[in-house]
Amino acid sequence: MEALQRKTAVAEATDLKLKLETKTITQAITNALLWVAQRQAADGHWVGMMETNCCMEAQWILMAHVLGIKDDPKYPKVIKAILHEQREDGSWDVYNHAPQGDINTTVECYAALRSAGFDANDEPVRKAREWILQHGGLKKIRVFTKFWLALIGEWPWEHTPVVPPEMIRIPTWMPFNIYWFACWARATFVPLSIVSACRLVVPLAPESRMDELFPEGRNYFDYSMPRRLEGFWPEIFRTIDRFLHFYHHLPYKPGREGSIKQALEWIIRHQDSDGGWGGIQPPHVYGLLALFAEGYLLKHPVMATGLDAWNKHWSYEKNDGCCYIQACESPVWDTMLVMTGALDCGETFETFPNFRPALEYLLDKQIFTKGDWAEVVKGVECGGWAFERANTFYPDLDDTAVALTVLLRIRKIAPPEYHARIDFAVKRAEAWVRAMQSTNGGWGAFDKDNNRAVLTKIPFCDFGEVLDPPSADLTGHKLEALGLMGFGMEDPAVKRAVDYIMSEQEPDGPWFGRWGVNYLYGTALVLPGLRSIGFDMNDERTHRACRWVVARQNPDGGWGETCGSYMDDNLRGVGKSTASQTAWGLISLTAIGSHDYDDAIRRGVEYLIRTQQDGTWDEDVHTGCGFPGYGLGERIFAKDTKTLSQGRELARGFMLNYNMYRHHFPLQALGRARAHLAEVEHNS
Repeated sequence: MEALQRKTAVAEATDLKLKLETKTITQAITNALLWVAQRQAADGHWVGMMETNCCMEAQWILMAHVLGIKDDPKYPKVIKAILHEQREDGSWDVYNHAPQGDINTTVECYAALRSAGFDANDEPVRKAREWILQHGGLKKIRVFTKFWLALIGEWPWEHTPVVPPEMIRIPTWMPFNIYWFACWARATFVPLSIVSACRLVVPLAPESRMDELFPEGRNYFDYSMPRRLEGFWPEIFRTIDRFLHFYHHLPYKPGREGSIKQALEWIIRHQDSDGGWGGIQPPHVYGLLALFAEGYLLKHPVMATGLDAWNKHWSYEKNDGCCYIQACESPVWDTMLVMTGALDCGETFETFPNFRPALEYLLDKQIFTKGDWAEVVKGVECGGWAFERANTFYPDLDDTAVALTVLLRIRKIAPPEYHARIDFAVKRAEAWVRAMQSTNGGWGAFDKDNNRAVLTKIPFCDFGEVLDPPSADLTGHKLEALGLMGFGMEDPAVKRAVDYIMSEQEPDGPWFGRWGVNYLYGTALVLPGLRSIGFDMNDERTHRACRWVVARQNPDGGWGETCGSYMDDNLRGVGKSTASQTAWGLISLTAIGSHDYDDAIRRGVEYLIRTQQDGTWDEDVHTGCGFPGYGLGERIFAKDTKTLSQGRELARGFMLNYNMYRHHFPLQALGRARAHLAEVEHNS
């Protein structure tokens, strides 16, 4: 009898603890929903600022110099932002808390300050110069930084790789056409080819020349390109580059003017309605420079619209009046992820009236016109969504997959008047997604089979990534969508995708995060996808992934992973706890459906509840990934610092701090964790 009483007391205590736990989670969810409800835009979307690195601000200042813009009210605020982000040692970095600064960002910021009239002996400039010279000087900079120095007369165009405008003429059935490149590289190279062909130079004022970065004198500086890569193709491309330099100096260049004209038409045709290009910064600045090089005045409608975009959503202010330039923006993406979080928390159109304007926004943003992808994939209608506000040429497959999951889930609770619109949107999106599946079974971000590694050997391709091959994280989202449509392993596309994902799993369990940092992100996208299509979640491989996640949990209950993990395998799953990465850990562990990991789930939930402030979370680190800096655009095994020209500072990488990640991913995780732990309460 006494034993039974003890057992009953323990059960009652456990039941009380579970009820209190659920109540606490519910309060955190309520606070988070209230926070996000108050921040919805009038047209129904949500968006957080996207923080990257100071190359964005530096390049805007250098562009302003070239275009002759002196009276823009943003100008002093952008300079203030550059100064605010300088590290104590004088450098600028690629991501917050990087182990050291980045030579390229630091040189571009240095050039921007000098172009703005800063003296070589002003403290920010002096400190930056000392750091630059201590870290190899201008000999270490990438090709794109050389292009910027060439534009202001500080680097000879003769010693930059040629980006030939004749590429625009190569038909899609021939090798090395522009559609072989990832869409972001393509949209950048087309305008850059005009700038390269014109060899545009607007020199700095004599007193602003950067002679101090050539301590032995310019005449003694070695401008030659480093031979980072060896072998057949690198040597072939170096030979072609030498010929193109020779060709540039010929008095008669057959087809050159026609190629430039065709490239100009391509640029103008590809301008977005908000004035940008491709929804990202590089083709935006290079597009304006290319048009300027060909004689377009700043008051020309194309130029004026492009310049005015930075007075709107392409810039933002913070840190006491600093103006930052966005590399991209994510209103469609953020809106879908907020909706996902609200759905995970069991909200309805009655309890969360924000659903209605958000759904209207999402449906209105579906793209039905053909973009660049249609140059390669024929015979299919578009039905995708883009990441950004006005980009219609480059719908992306990840946004489309998440849109599908949101629409399929929200249809169950949506008013009947939405059903037909949702059904039509889903049908168009499914057809497009299936058509864009790559040969290996996975999905890339924007294109199909965009994986020709030979392109990475071209001299002007020494930055970030020029390819868009499939990745496990993106493929996980497609599986989640297809599973919600009722497709399982009997579906050929699903079977191929699962085979691809399993071939990408690391031996110790996780999956690489191409678009989020890093293995925590990849795993959090793969496991829900596998569950959705009916994969056996008791499979040893899924449990191996969860054991890896649990083993990386920090003592404070959260999870974190530094961007340095892209270059140092010892840092996989290692880093200070963040809200978004803790959410990814929880999303992984709840996806498997097992209660073996409930202790880790509870500790993760407690971390999110403990660190919530005024309904949201703070996060000062970059947990999004634009480019890991491998060149190939996919995971690699040999992370050789010399070959890649980067270490843990990610000199070739591009990291992102999505300001909404700290909110909508924890919202999703808390909703899923509450439902998961409620099963224990119900069973008890």
